[in-house]
Amino acid sequence: MPQEEATRRTVLRGIGTGIAIAGGVGAAGASPGKRKGARGDDTIVDVAVANGFDVLAAAVTEADLVDTLSGNRQLTVFAPTDDAFNAAGITVDNVDQVDDEFLLSVLTYHVTPGRRYASSVVNAPRVRTLNGADVAVDGTELNGGQADIVATNIEAGNGVVHVIDGVLLP
Repeated sequence: MPQEEATRRTVLRGIGTGIAIAGGVGAAGASPGKRKGARGDDTIVDVAVANGFDVLAAAVTEADLVDTLSGNRQLTVFAPTDDAFNAAGITVDNVDQVDDEFLLSVLTYHVTPGRRYASSVVNAPRVRTLNGADVAVDGTELNGGQADIVATNIEAGNGVVHVIDGVLLP
């Protein structure tokens, strides 16, 4: 394994579990849930709202994905920050103007089945997403530089969230 890749993987593993804070985004503590590895009753959507992912929450609502991301199915979400969405031209104010099919495709490209912690993600060359395509992984980098993972392992009752600094395009 090249030194740069090994360093990236070590850094990501070091970001750790529990509370991860990056750019004002944090994880709320919660009591243990009923499912192995789950934390509390907060869903992925609840975690997004509580941690200031305003554009993501608006986009999920607009794309009618709230039930999908709030159900009992274990999921992993690569959650772009508001700044990442804004850089891609998507804001809370204009998300309703984004083509519905495009928005659904982009959002489901940020979700992978199962509870995948950082150690699982960084050690996979790619992860399959809900839209059927793969996201390429190179340590903390996704899709050849479309985004970097900046915070990891934010627990939800139905999955885990990793914060990214870009919007992944399928």
